[in-house]
Amino acid sequence: MPGKEMIRRTSRNEVVRVCLLMLLASGAVFAQEAKLAPVPRFPLSESPLGITQPAQPNRPFTVVGEHGGIFGQQDGSFELWSFPMKILRRFRITAELANYPVPIDINQQASVIHVEPDHTTITYSHAAITVKQHMFAIRGKLGQITGAIVLFQIAATRPATLTFQFDPELERAWPAPNFGRPSASWEKFGGDAGYVLNTDNPLIFGVVAMPRAGPGILPPYQERPKYYPLQFKLHFDPKTDSNLYFPLIAAVSDGTDGKNVESLAALENNVAKICADIPALYRNTEQYYSHFFDDKLTVESPDQNFNRAVSWAEIAIDQMQVKRKGETGLAAGWYSSGDSARPGFGWFFGRDTLWSLYAIDSYGDFPLARHSLEFLMKRQRADGKMMHEYSQTANLVDWASLPYEYASADATPLFVMAMEDYVRASGDVAFLRQHWDNVKRAYAFTRAHDSGGIYDNSEGTGWVESWPPGMPHQEIYLAALDEQSSEAISRMAHLLGDEKLSIAASRQAALIRTHLAEYRQKDGFYAFSRNANGTYDTTPTIFPSVTWWTGRLTLPRTENMFRRWASDEFSTDWGTRAVSSRVSFYDPINYHQGSVWPLFTGWVAMAEYRSGHPLAGYSHLMENVDLTWSQDPGAVTELLSGQYFEPLGRSTSHQMWSSAMVVSPAVRGLLGIEADVTHNDLRISPSLPVTWDHVSVHNVPFGNNRLDVDMKRRGAGLVVEVRSKMPETLCLVTSVSDTDVPCRQPAAMEHTAVIRLRPVEMSIPQSLPLPGSQTAHVKVIDEHYGRNSLALTLEAPEGSVHTVRMRVNVPSVRAHIKVEGAVRKGDDVVVAFPDGRGFQTKVVTISWEPAQRKKSR
Repeated sequence: MPGKEMIRRTSRNEVVRVCLLMLLASGAVFAQEAKLAPVPRFPLSESPLGITQPAQPNRPFTVVGEHGGIFGQQDGSFELWSFPMKILRRFRITAELANYPVPIDINQQASVIHVEPDHTTITYSHAAITVKQHMFAIRGKLGQITGAIVLFQIAATRPATLTFQFDPELERAWPAPNFGRPSASWEKFGGDAGYVLNTDNPLIFGVVAMPRAGPGILPPYQERPKYYPLQFKLHFDPKTDSNLYFPLIAAVSDGTDGKNVESLAALENNVAKICADIPALYRNTEQYYSHFFDDKLTVESPDQNFNRAVSWAEIAIDQMQVKRKGETGLAAGWYSSGDSARPGFGWFFGRDTLWSLYAIDSYGDFPLARHSLEFLMKRQRADGKMMHEYSQTANLVDWASLPYEYASADATPLFVMAMEDYVRASGDVAFLRQHWDNVKRAYAFTRAHDSGGIYDNSEGTGWVESWPPGMPHQEIYLAALDEQSSEAISRMAHLLGDEKLSIAASRQAALIRTHLAEYRQKDGFYAFSRNANGTYDTTPTIFPSVTWWTGRLTLPRTENMFRRWASDEFSTDWGTRAVSSRVSFYDPINYHQGSVWPLFTGWVAMAEYRSGHPLAGYSHLMENVDLTWSQDPGAVTELLSGQYFEPLGRSTSHQMWSSAMVVSPAVRGLLGIEADVTHNDLRISPSLPVTWDHVSVHNVPFGNNRLDVDMKRRGAGLVVEVRSKMPETLCLVTSVSDTDVPCRQPAAMEHTAVIRLRPVEMSIPQSLPLPGSQTAHVKVIDEHYGRNSLALTLEAPEGSVHTVRMRVNVPSVRAHIKVEGAVRKGDDVVVAFPDGRGFQTKVVTISWEPAQRKKSR
């Protein structure tokens, strides 16, 4: 398990000595001498979470921390950011070896990428030279000077000259104004030299340097104007340099003082401090991750990939933190910016943060949850509406005049829902009381802008930004959030003794439930939206799935909708499409009308787990789980094609809520674990895969306590044992129902329950296809248990044959099992699908005689 021992490190206390270059213009006076020097090589960390894969040039990678990041492709090219500034991009390497008259494009030799929580390494392998590119983003206060560091480790059969080439940028993140490509001059300082970068704005300047490297192309004044990339020329001798790291170092001004002797001297003092503290930089970063899981949830199951994916998802979410003027906000996602000034979605979104807070609450980082909620509340509009979008450089423009900050309305009900979830998981009623006015104003905004009791889109859109049938008046997505937020504020008001609001909000929730039922169409599907004239946009979408998010709201008669969600109409082998593939405007590469979002896949998986469709829920959850290794190692991408297994070219590869949709369905769906500290309840309602005999979940958050939950199969029962380090008043709730009745059990350190299992269970194989594949996996359209039977409705391509797995929990029924519609081979059930056109449906029925009870004497 990834607890204190999981992220064990191999590095010693002696860490890298990298010196950051002084930002001094020619003729400046040094406050103190600071020399750049190569760094004696030291071992980098290794952990069981480490991901090692062949480097794929067309796949991205991200290395990011609170103050900066490195975003690139797995051929090793990258751009370097010190938030909110892009310093350089298009970084590439070539090499020339002595007596080897062929230049070597090092990036074409990219062979392996190795990703650890605290660093990423790309290895370039050639028969005569090997280069390792180690990158880490600094965690801690010192990272404010430079957000990320690159170390080059070189081995060669003979002396070599390496050329490190890049384009200088000094470009501030969107939408701040920028000042064109910076000019560069080669300047000596601190016993070495580097490039001083200057812009047309005297407040924006910087330096890029590499110890012992000289300049490349430096066109004299007499040359015709032409752009040349900047270059470092490094001469490497394998006899003397093989045990060194050669760091790439970049630093920029903070934009408050113009470039003069005093400002440069002040920055020099800061850089000198970084130079002295460099051993601590990597150590702090390493220690941050080595202790990351000391108090956060981890899973120990028979499926190691599942365990690792949950841990990586928590790390990926944590890496969205950005420190900004004393605040901590959560960026939506990271990806190379290319020619733009947008590093993916590397700025702050209300809805992204709030959907992801359910995952953060699930793994127990309550300080991060508080900081994130406070960041949003600080930007709550006077009328109660919560922010939608806030750039890292919003303070540098008239952000309020732009149409982004309050564009969408779903963050407002989501804020009320997320506040209640935080309070239930943490028990932090004091935080709720402190911010009760923010919660009430958010709810009041929703109530002030509804039609017939449900929020309408008159003050901001719900989900879609464009919609071919016409923009919606009332979306079922927003209506479902409105109902759940009404229930949430009702319970919070009761907790704080505001019974008038509690009763009114409860009645409002009941009214909205009545209207939600009216969205059901004759085909059993719930409409996408309701028009102002009372008619409905009947487009089949996945958006009704959010109805089941909190586990308290359901829609009546939804069997056909769940069948269609699980079928190839919506489900690919890598996730669910936003809309049915059968509608006229379906487009598999359209942002809203056909692509696959892991976010949507997570919504549907949660709905399936909560509504009694665990096999379909497992398939969808594992599609998100397996994406951890498919593109940006350790992260989950934003969106993929609805036709072929391939991310879209603009898909933000390290997307926060995509990783959140690994954690939330895994913890609250498959494991069925949710805490309500306000009532001293721990809900345990798991749907474990049949291949799991046991699972241990460590550091389950329960207020200030952390619980260990063990589940073990014993015959027809699942034994649940919960242990705490201190006595805890705790009731184990093993059903989906939630009565809000306070627990009356005495405080104890051990709690036990037994959950009855079905005599026979089934499992469906799950894995991602090869890139470029189309949907071909078997799908569970429906699963229905009778008294002594299980009927599975399966779907697969015509003429295909698939094997599903059976588990018998009551040995006495094994000899009496009958299978119809398939062939039983031991515990395997082989299903042959008929010929036809496209996907075909097959019903498989497994029946058994009831177990004989022993006669009493």
